[in-house]
Amino acid sequence: MNIALLLSGGVDSSVALNLLKQEGKQGITAFYIKIWLEDELSHIGECPWETDLKYAREVCKQANVPLKLLSLQTEYRELVTQNALNELRAGRTPSPDILCNQYVKFGLFYDKIDSSFDKVASGHYAQIEENAGRYFLKRSPDPVKDQTYFLCNLTQKQLSRALFPVGHLTKEEVRKIAHELRLSTRDRKDSQGICFLGQIRYPDFVKFHLGKKRGDIIESESGEKLGEHNGYWFYTIGQRQGLGLGNGPWFVTRKNVEKNIIYISHKNNLSAHVSSTFSVEDVNWITEPQQTTNLKVKIRHGPKMSNCRIEFLKGTRIKVAMKESDPGIAPGQYAIFYDGEYCLGGGAIV
Repeated sequence: MNIALLLSGGVDSSVALNLLKQEGKQGITAFYIKIWLEDELSHIGECPWETDLKYAREVCKQANVPLKLLSLQTEYRELVTQNALNELRAGRTPSPDILCNQYVKFGLFYDKIDSSFDKVASGHYAQIEENAGRYFLKRSPDPVKDQTYFLCNLTQKQLSRALFPVGHLTKEEVRKIAHELRLSTRDRKDSQGICFLGQIRYPDFVKFHLGKKRGDIIESESGEKLGEHNGYWFYTIGQRQGLGLGNGPWFVTRKNVEKNIIYISHKNNLSAHVSSTFSVEDVNWITEPQQTTNLKVKIRHGPKMSNCRIEFLKGTRIKVAMKESDPGIAPGQYAIFYDGEYCLGGGAIV
């Protein structure tokens, strides 16, 4: 079996590589994917790809595994970044990391490499089980690091060729293995934020592409103008940071895209703007749900899950009712469904 391993220069993929070696896997080649933003926007923030590549080379040298550099800059821009910008212009909340896994890491990447590779391995915190030719996506035992949220759009074909060597471990266990092996990445900090930004700040990325446009910040209850903002695309429903207002906390409750208005409410009035129901369209079902009333849902990456029930509507839309309300349900945001430890799939909120 020949394995193509996605190596980022971080501790997770470094340990994944070494675990495959310890299992006696042969035919391993590591790949570092270079993406478009890191050169094009280098003037607005530190782009650490050269440092990442340095670590990746050190890890591969220690493991005696070849490393190849693959540039997917143009494809990344077209498949992932342009979608994120289109969603922001429409006033929606993009989910680029989900599309990155779907279209690039377990899609285009596989098509670009030699056909002799049977599997694509990565440092994702998730598990795959196979039963009678069907593949199931299972949560990591580390609820904070679990990345099934970002893998919800993978198909059966993509899961059949994916390997997650650290998926059964916690982050603490991965760090411990890295120290035992004396990997150069053992103390590297985890990357934060969107996958294609590196150290570039998200607001700087948005400003570079969409610019600034002054608009009003209006209190939902009174209709009073409380301040101004630089563009509705900088904000998402439920956001409380970056409003620049005193006497808070204030939360974004809705947006008027045509008039470039941000509506906000004080925490004391937030209960009038929370919701427990929403609709999702075009869900990618990794596993068809066997029930509709005893499920859990995540509407953002992280350990928090909410009890929910779903109702299949006409076409490809489903209605979701959560047991508890949430102030940050935003169009475009992904809702991911779980039955116990298994990720059933997900889709975008409408």
